[in-house]
Amino acid sequence: MTKIGTTSLDVFPLCLGGNVFGWTADERQSFAVLDAYAAAGGNFIDTADVYSAWVPGNAGGESETILGRWMAERGNRDRMVIATKVGMFPGLGGLSAKTICAAAESSLRRLRTDRIDLYYAHKDDAATPLEETLKAFDALVREGRVRHIAASNYTEARLSEALAVSSRMGLARFVALQPHYNLVHRAEYESGLAALCAHEGLACFPYYALARGFLSGKYRSGAKVESARAPEAAKYLDDKGLRILAALDAIAGERGTTVAAVSLAWLLTRPAVVAPIASARTPEQLADLLPAVSLHLTRDEQQRLNDASA
Repeated sequence: MTKIGTTSLDVFPLCLGGNVFGWTADERQSFAVLDAYAAAGGNFIDTADVYSAWVPGNAGGESETILGRWMAERGNRDRMVIATKVGMFPGLGGLSAKTICAAAESSLRRLRTDRIDLYYAHKDDAATPLEETLKAFDALVREGRVRHIAASNYTEARLSEALAVSSRMGLARFVALQPHYNLVHRAEYESGLAALCAHEGLACFPYYALARGFLSGKYRSGAKVESARAPEAAKYLDDKGLRILAALDAIAGERGTTVAAVSLAWLLTRPAVVAPIASARTPEQLADLLPAVSLHLTRDEQQRLNDASA
C-alpha cells in the first residue's frame, strides 16, 4: 500500500478503473472483476458520475450504481478507497458551486455511502472562477461528505493557479492529479505537470494507462480484437507503437510476465506516480494487470522503454 500524497489514504498501487462497469461489463461481470481485485488485495477504485452516459440507453451513473451495489452486498465500504468525478454528467456539466453540490449528492446516493474518499474535478471549467469551484469543494470536505479533492485534465498553469488559490484562501487543496499518461502519450505529463506534482506533493494517477488496451499487447498488425476500444487502440499501430511493443515483448519474455504488467510497471517508476488506472472486463484480463504491483523494472529495462517511446 502507498499513501496518497500527505493524506492518510493508503491505496493499492494499481487503481481499478470503473469506466467499463455498465458499459462493456454488465453487473454480474463487474462484480466478478471487483471480487477478484479485492481478493488480490486491491482497495482503490476509480469511477465518475458520467460513466457510462455514452452507451445507447444509458443516462450516466451506471458505474457508480454498480459499485455501490457491490459494496453494499459485500459489506466492504470501509476497506475501499473510492474516487469519483464531477463536471461531465449530461445536463450537469462544469464546476459551478451549484453543480458540485448537486452532483456530489447524486454520487453519494448511487454509491450508497456517506463520503467520497477522493473527489475529482473531471476537467477544468474556465467559465467558472477557481475560487467558486474550490469553495464548493472545501464545503464538502468540511461537511465530511468528501475526504480529499483532486484534479483531472488540468494544464500545468491551471493546476498551479488552483493550488495557489487554495493556499491563499485557506481552502482544501488538490492532493492528486489524474492525467492522460502512458508509454505512447508522454509529453503532456512530462513537459511540466510531473515536476509540478513532485514539487507540490501531489500523487499522480494516470488514466489510459494501457492506451485503450494497446499497451496490453493484444493489438497487433492484422489481429482482430473484439472490443469497443479496438478502433482507438489500433491508431497506435505506427512505427513508434511497434517499437514500444517490441521492447515490451522482450522485457515481458525475459521476466516471464505479461506485456500489460510491464507497461504499468514502467508508469510506477515515473515521477509522482502512485498508482496507474486500468480497467478489466473479466477476471482473466485483471490477472494480466496484477503482476505490475510486484514487478520492479531495472534501470536498464526502464531506459529501453524510455528509448523506444521517445
